[in-house]
Amino acid sequence: MKQKDSLKSKNKIVPEVIWREAYVALAHYPELKDTPIEFKFKKKIKKSFMQAQPKFGDLLKKRGKRSYYIMISERFNIEDQEFDVTNVPSDVLIGWIGHELGHIMDYKNRSAVNMIWFGTRYITSKRYIREAERAADTYAVNHGMGEYIIATKDFILNHADLSEHYKNRIKSLYLSQEEIMELVEELD
Repeated sequence: MKQKDSLKSKNKIVPEVIWREAYVALAHYPELKDTPIEFKFKKKIKKSFMQAQPKFGDLLKKRGKRSYYIMISERFNIEDQEFDVTNVPSDVLIGWIGHELGHIMDYKNRSAVNMIWFGTRYITSKRYIREAERAADTYAVNHGMGEYIIATKDFILNHADLSEHYKNRIKSLYLSQEEIMELVEELD
C-alpha cells in the first residue's frame, strides 16, 4: 500500500484504499472532528491489524493539541491466513477503525504522564490490555458503532481457518457479542 495515495483534509490523512470506511467510522465520532489523525500503513504490527497511538513528538503536548496515528498493518497473518484491507469486508474494517478511534477517545482524556503510565501497563499487563481493549469497544458502541463492532467479532470468531487459541485470545480481551448487545440496548 502506498502512503502517497492518501486523501488529506484539514486534519485527517487517510489512504485512498480505506477512505470510505474511515469516513463512516469518523462520522460516529464528531468530537474528533478537530483532532489530527493520520491513518498510516506499516509493514507489520505485532499481534494486531491496527493500532492507535499519539504521535511521539506530541505526547508531552496538552491534551487538545495532540495528533494521533492509526497504524494499519499492510498484511496481517493469523496462523497461516494472510489478511489485508482489500480482503476484509467493509463493515468489518469500519468496526476495526471505530475500535481504534475508541482508543483515541480514551487517550484524549489522559495527561502526558498518564499516557506514559498507560503505555507501560499495556506492555506489561494482560489484565490492563483487557481493560483498555474493552474500553475502546465501549467507546465505539456508545458512539453508535455496535453493529460494526459485532461484524468485526463475527469475522474473527466465525472464521473457520483461525485457531481456537487466537479466537480465545480475542474472547478474553474484548467485549463479547452479548456484552455489546447489552450496551446497544442500554442506549435505546
